[in-house]
Amino acid sequence: MPPASPRLRLVVPGNVRHNSGGNVYNAALARELTALGAVVETCPLDGDWPGGSAGDRRRLARLLNAESTNPGSATGSVMVVDSLLACGAPDELEEAAAAGQQVWILLHMPLPDHSERERRALQAAAGVICTSGSAAAGIRARHGLDGIRVALPGTAPAPLAAGSLSAGAGGPHIIAVAALLENKDQSLLLDALARLTDLPWTASLIGSDTAHPAYAAQLRNSVECLGLAGRVSIPGELRGPALEAVWDAADLSLLISRAETYGLVVTESLARGIPVLVREGTGAVEALGAGNLPGSPGPDSWPGRMLDAPVPDTPLPGAAVGLGTDPAPLADLLSRWLRDAALRERWRDAAADARGRLPGWDATARTVLEFLSTESTESTESPETGDSGKPAAQVDTAS
Repeated sequence: MPPASPRLRLVVPGNVRHNSGGNVYNAALARELTALGAVVETCPLDGDWPGGSAGDRRRLARLLNAESTNPGSATGSVMVVDSLLACGAPDELEEAAAAGQQVWILLHMPLPDHSERERRALQAAAGVICTSGSAAAGIRARHGLDGIRVALPGTAPAPLAAGSLSAGAGGPHIIAVAALLENKDQSLLLDALARLTDLPWTASLIGSDTAHPAYAAQLRNSVECLGLAGRVSIPGELRGPALEAVWDAADLSLLISRAETYGLVVTESLARGIPVLVREGTGAVEALGAGNLPGSPGPDSWPGRMLDAPVPDTPLPGAAVGLGTDPAPLADLLSRWLRDAALRERWRDAAADARGRLPGWDATARTVLEFLSTESTESTESPETGDSGKPAAQVDTAS
């Protein structure tokens, strides 16, 4: 760890109870920064975010201004605030900046419904770290901000999944691990599966059913109405051995969210050698290529860069499918996968190959620590853009 590494206060949402990607990232980052020798204080903050009530914002302001000693030095603390909180409180970010407090924003997901608040908060920050290239691109497009850094999520090692044969299933097992929310579009998946009842398969929709109880109830009702009872299970959120058993029996994972910044479940699937179907045009496409970036593996090339292109001639461990409201494209692709054993084997082999090239959370922490250890006033040259037009992740600090 660099000798001038800062002490860190990580301010995170305290009342996001389901197992969200942002929660996983924040917890893993704090753990790995500590392992690198940084002093990390995690500060959970409940509230009606991203808007936040007046009381919520006052509590955030007290946290932001709690440190006043040499904020940019090795002895003072650097504040890192989850964007769900920070982008709802631009006044508080501006006041902290005026008082000399160094506040960075860790942006998991852009908030287009709070665009003006978001713009002001990001401009007031000492720096902005996005957790995906797609999030950074969205911020640039919406606000014209330069100086966005990217630290892609890491992946925890996991055992290679045995697949459905280990469970004695009569056909391939499909899983969708995501909170039961309308954005995750499990209803479209059920409509697609309803068109495939002439083929052998089973499916599990694993995720919190408390974040949107009405939608969860709608999904369970659809299973009955579509004649999928006995083939599709919706057990709610699973943890520990119960979740590991589902992972181990899986042959294909799906993340078809209408909007997705990255999609940790994609790399969690790849870590187990399970291929994945994702929706085109979302950050999940970036995650699908996580093991196929040029220069993989190794922290020197990961994770502080964006997805440029897969390694030439290296097949993706799954596919991205263009989806709207019609389940037909998804049903067609699933039908092809179910009928074609050679295709299943190719995707499975590609997933097993990508598994060995996924970056760990230690690489994410090293990247973040490098960003935070750079003087906020330092000006560096912007990197060149590649043929794709996508800039590299490490660029000038926002001012």
